[in-house]
Amino acid sequence: MDVVIAGGHGKIALRLERILSARGDRVTGLIRNPDHAEDLRAAGAEPVVLDLERASVEEAAAVLEGADAAVFAAGAGPGSGAARKDTVDRAASVLLADAAQRAGVRRFLQISSMGVDEPPRPGSDEVWAAYLRAKGEAERDLRARDLDWVILRPGRLTDDPGTGLVTLAEPKVGRSDVTRDDVAAVLAALLEAPHVRRRTLELVGGTTPIAEAVAAL
Repeated sequence: MDVVIAGGHGKIALRLERILSARGDRVTGLIRNPDHAEDLRAAGAEPVVLDLERASVEEAAAVLEGADAAVFAAGAGPGSGAARKDTVDRAASVLLADAAQRAGVRRFLQISSMGVDEPPRPGSDEVWAAYLRAKGEAERDLRARDLDWVILRPGRLTDDPGTGLVTLAEPKVGRSDVTRDDVAAVLAALLEAPHVRRRTLELVGGTTPIAEAVAAL
């Protein structure tokens, strides 16, 4: 399988790159900072410097040409303001989906967030509200497209070692933690599960082995 991952230097993306390359997939990681290229190579991915906040659809489509799947794992990250939540968490996802359609790449996995269906509580941090709004708008854009999309909403992310045991289902599964290792493993399993498409899924730690959880969808 040939997979292109946007946000290729993210914590989940690097884990996913290691899993995919270890099983023999060809992985391309899109990065903004060329200094991150060696980290991607160490994870088994081919780095491509492409800033999705500035790139054209044509430039992104050229990278996606011939791929089997695209994964949107990008995010503005901690310390970024409300404006970049929109330009990365929403607009960059929209651009990648536009590029996937132009390149004929039907499989599209998007990492989103729990809570996007609910308005932020009164008094919520402005940046957090902007993040949820951006993720929600990116989800709505993707659902309207003729793609074999899957939206994955993880719970609170931790860097604990993966357990391989999860709860994976359509909303709502309830708030809980999930390791980044397990999120990456679920994404890898979903890439090999063409029967799972046009679904919005929530993911937390649980008691079901990942392969069984994906097969049951």
